[in-house]
Amino acid sequence: MRLGINLGYWGAGMDGDNLAVAQEADRLGYDVCWAAEAYGSDAPTVLSWVAAQTESIDVGSAIMQIPARQPAMTAMTAATLDSLSGGRFRLGLGVSGPQVSEGWYGVKFDKPLARTREYVEIVRKAMARERLSYEGQHWTLPLPGGPGKPIKLTVHPEREHIPLYIAAIGPKNLEQTGEIADGALLIFPSADHLEDTAMRYLRAGREKAGKTMDGFDVCPTLPLAVGDDIKGLADMFRPYTALYVGGMGSPKQNFYNQLAQRMGYEKEAAEIQEKYLSGDKAGAAAAVPHQLIDQTTLLGSVERIADRMQAYAAAGVTTLTLAPAGFTLDERLAALRAGTDALERSGLA
Repeated sequence: MRLGINLGYWGAGMDGDNLAVAQEADRLGYDVCWAAEAYGSDAPTVLSWVAAQTESIDVGSAIMQIPARQPAMTAMTAATLDSLSGGRFRLGLGVSGPQVSEGWYGVKFDKPLARTREYVEIVRKAMARERLSYEGQHWTLPLPGGPGKPIKLTVHPEREHIPLYIAAIGPKNLEQTGEIADGALLIFPSADHLEDTAMRYLRAGREKAGKTMDGFDVCPTLPLAVGDDIKGLADMFRPYTALYVGGMGSPKQNFYNQLAQRMGYEKEAAEIQEKYLSGDKAGAAAAVPHQLIDQTTLLGSVERIADRMQAYAAAGVTTLTLAPAGFTLDERLAALRAGTDALERSGLA
């Protein structure tokens, strides 16, 4: 099992430290550094900054939002980043959510699975430097009856195949991800529930495409905090868990809330959401069960984290992405080093 890091959103208050964290991960032999975007910083700019100041670590978008860019633009960006980084770019895509898609980008959040499939097909054609011609429900290239003609990407990516990941939570999206992508980006993963919440759907998608799980990268992100006070460490992540389970979406459409329900937290997920959407963020954080946080993070001593890593590997994880927590740069770097120590102790390195 490999290790990655996730820098999260640029502009979240730790920007001055993020480059140092990425460089230390590069030195320690971490496999990939991911950056996110929502409606603040964009991922490609951050990744180009990191790639220019690291040597061997891959850089990946987790995620570039599908409603933010036309697919051909995404292919151009991927090809450029792969070329500039010397073949170290990984393209992570996702549909975002209805609030961001419609409120920020003005793109209707409908038929996300069909849109994702068409988007991936166009991006792959463009990155393969085929003349771009496509007829779909959501995109038609070139536009009919106009001056457009099929053209192809003028730059040559460093590699013939740039790895393509999709952020997936729901069963149908997970199955399609297994079918059409090279890897899956997962959030709030519990090793105890991974088979039922993700792996069986990814496997079904691979089988649908006539493939096995060999070579498919299962890549969940987990916050990491090292120390002896498990409860105190878990409490650090209460606002984070409450934000996603309670506030990332409407009462009827919150993918993270639905995931918590599938993990057996139906009553708790409903309470967190009700409190969060009513403005009681502190109450929502307090309502998050300790067990839910502990199951979806890596907390405790290096030995405890090593045991948890073994459980994730046994569940099918191939790249474990860590989000090292800390109030200072030194604390985040120490957590990063603890991650490599734990991997070595687990025997999975």
